[in-house]
Amino acid sequence: MSATAPYAGPSPIRRPVAAAALLAALLSLVFGLLLAGAGPASAHAALTGSDPQDGAVVDTAPKEVTLSFSEAIAVGDDSIRVLDPSGKRADTEAEPRDLSEGSTVRYGVALHSGLPDGTYTVAWQAISADSHPISGAFTFSIGAPSETTVALSSQEAGGGPVGVVYDIARYAAYGGFVLLVGGSAFVLICWRGGASALPMQRLVVRGWLTLTAATLVMLLLRNPYTGSGKFADAFDLAGLQSVLDTKPGAALVSRLLLLGAAALFIAVLFGTYARREDEQERKDLTFGLAVGGGVVAAGIAATWAMSEHASTGIQASIAMPVDVAHLLAVAAWLGGLASLLVALYRTPDIGSAAVRRFSAVAFGSVVVLAATGIYQSWRQVGSWSALTGTRYGQLLIIKVALIAVLLAVAWFSRRWTGRLTDTSVASSGAEVTSSRAEVASSGAEEADAAAEPEDTAPTAPDEASDDVAPERAAQLARQRAVLTATKKKRIRDADPERSGLRRSVLAEAAVAVVLLAVTTMLTSTEPGRTEEEAAGGATAATAPAAGPVNLSMPFDTGGRNGKGTVRIDIDPGRTGSNDLHVWIDGSDGEPMDVPELKVALTLESKDIGPLPVVPDRLAEGHWTASGVQIPMAGDWKIDVTVRTSDIDQVTIDKNAKIG
Repeated sequence: MSATAPYAGPSPIRRPVAAAALLAALLSLVFGLLLAGAGPASAHAALTGSDPQDGAVVDTAPKEVTLSFSEAIAVGDDSIRVLDPSGKRADTEAEPRDLSEGSTVRYGVALHSGLPDGTYTVAWQAISADSHPISGAFTFSIGAPSETTVALSSQEAGGGPVGVVYDIARYAAYGGFVLLVGGSAFVLICWRGGASALPMQRLVVRGWLTLTAATLVMLLLRNPYTGSGKFADAFDLAGLQSVLDTKPGAALVSRLLLLGAAALFIAVLFGTYARREDEQERKDLTFGLAVGGGVVAAGIAATWAMSEHASTGIQASIAMPVDVAHLLAVAAWLGGLASLLVALYRTPDIGSAAVRRFSAVAFGSVVVLAATGIYQSWRQVGSWSALTGTRYGQLLIIKVALIAVLLAVAWFSRRWTGRLTDTSVASSGAEVTSSRAEVASSGAEEADAAAEPEDTAPTAPDEASDDVAPERAAQLARQRAVLTATKKKRIRDADPERSGLRRSVLAEAAVAVVLLAVTTMLTSTEPGRTEEEAAGGATAATAPAAGPVNLSMPFDTGGRNGKGTVRIDIDPGRTGSNDLHVWIDGSDGEPMDVPELKVALTLESKDIGPLPVVPDRLAEGHWTASGVQIPMAGDWKIDVTVRTSDIDQVTIDKNAKIG
């Protein structure tokens, strides 16, 4: 730019570069927050109980170990392993048996007979019904606790470097779907001229490439993601075959097949359709592309619905089509927004009519999102406490807030759209205002000066005209096209209404990037409803008692001085080791010695016991026993046998909640 040239604002070439750099930086920040704060994918099915329970001490070795879950899971041969204190397998290494009944999901593995006393470790790993891996471990003891050499990996299923790459691919797949579907819909519905615009073609094709590449990565990493966590297992053919036999694997393969049909759709859209000039033929082709493209887009969306949250839980048959509608509305809105941003920054020909048509499409998408989102929120959260007290609910609140911000920015975009005119584009050489005329004039002078050597160049000799003329004509045509595009771009960039619209749409796109990241995090987070149900089940099964158990039981052996009261304290009154104290008071309230005292504990609901306890006499009327093992929580029956003479004896009992 010369010293005397008027300043025409930032270079139109630098603006899209700056916008792209801003979006890339924002995307990197979102990825950083996503990967730093999310950790491994949260479990969507949760362990709600086990038999034996975590930390339980059983008197005799159980025949099997059973685990209960909050929702359906997929298991394999090594999904449940029981390891003895030395680390050797204590189970029969057979595939877990499905013991589910009704809504209760339970699996069990048989144990070897004659297991020695000691502490045993139960390690489990499975895949929840919504495709996410889950794992965990706990211990129980036979006879008494002991040292154990078992060392399990601290890495959760779905974590580690494989989990990070898989989560990135998951995010990229959603982004590619949004660009592919939203960009195609924008061209067909809002701006048919965009079919011949190279930036629009690149946007849709890049969306297709991103979705295809991400799907292939997820398919290859599915086996190590749900299993070993090692990249080397991505090309294990046996593991890949096992993945193809699962619901998530079938969904990924179906998505790849549908992407093949999408490639044909793109070829027709930017090939045959873009070249059609007859209006009737173009209308017929538009209808065919809309129907075919809609079917393919719905099919791709269904690959998520059939393998993730919507496919499990309550009302799955309703939730899956609702989820498809939700995904399509997201793509139409956010993908159309990205297309509008590209069109405003990279193409000079988009007019106000196309912007207004997109505004109507965006409004319809928001209505669909509101209706489907309310249903999905009720289904996945279920209560106000889950909305505010679970990670899923908190992310949902953030998503709603981002949508509100996006709608507020969109309101400003609609104001700019209302003031938008096509004058600056339709009349590329017209002078709209004095400032625009100055910009257009300076741009034309610079362009003419650049082209002058070509225009005034001498004509080639006649004998060489056959070879030079076609090349020369093509060169001149390219120069004229560049000059025309440059003039249109300068005039477009000088339009304050169009510049204001570009800025507001860029702000919308920035919020949309964050919104898409939060949506992806929601798909890898346990729904609030199941998290609360799992926590409730675990609390009911393992909640500790409020304190020591105190019992008082009157007795009468029928003989002389055969009446009295037995008082029992069990401290701390929880599973594991406890101290037992027994006091016997006579009918006069004074401590009373008896020749024999026995205690037994029975958990009838689990067919455990009676577990005998023989306390030692500590003082007159006071007996005690330490290290009394309570193997699991429950409603225990306490039997006390009191003998007051050689022939006078009675057994009394009372139930107590322990553990």
